[in-house]
Amino acid sequence: MSATAQPSTDEPANESVDKESRLRSYLREKAADGELYFKSKFIAEDVDLSAKEIGALMVKLSDSADDLVIEKWSYTSATTWRVQHA
Repeated sequence: MSATAQPSTDEPANESVDKESRLRSYLREKAADGELYFKSKFIAEDVDLSAKEIGALMVKLSDSADDLVIEKWSYTSATTWRVQHA
């Protein structure tokens, strides 16, 4: 038996909210001067999230972020997202 603890696959709700909040703040800031187009893999390091986490959160934010307009813009090797202020 290993002495190290295995990471849980279930993330705490407050951690999920923190990730969502961090991404939302980043998008607001970057879209402040107009539209923002990006692929998750190119902003992953900036928001300290994986591209997969960003993709999942973008779908969630597109439904819940009243202050942002979020669209799947195109798909060429990965989804390109378009974000602007509402």
